[in-house]
Amino acid sequence: MLLGSSTHLTGILNRIRFQLELGSHPRRALQQDWNADGPAGFTFEVLDELAPLEPAADPAEDLQELLTLWREKLQPGPGDEY
Repeated sequence: MLLGSSTHLTGILNRIRFQLELGSHPRRALQQDWNADGPAGFTFEVLDELAPLEPAADPAEDLQELLTLWREKLQPGPGDEY
């Protein structure tokens, strides 16, 4: 399980897939599993989205809070999260 956050969902998902396809993802365990199982062994999901903010607002803190909430909800154990 790889949990993360981004202000640009399409971009980050494309980047992760591209790195995995090239064999250059920085998280070695994730890359090894991708190499072993291929794309069919993975599911990419958007678990939550923030409502649009004011143009000058910085969503970083809200994104971090959402990420923490999802980690608490899913409770990945040791070795379950990349």
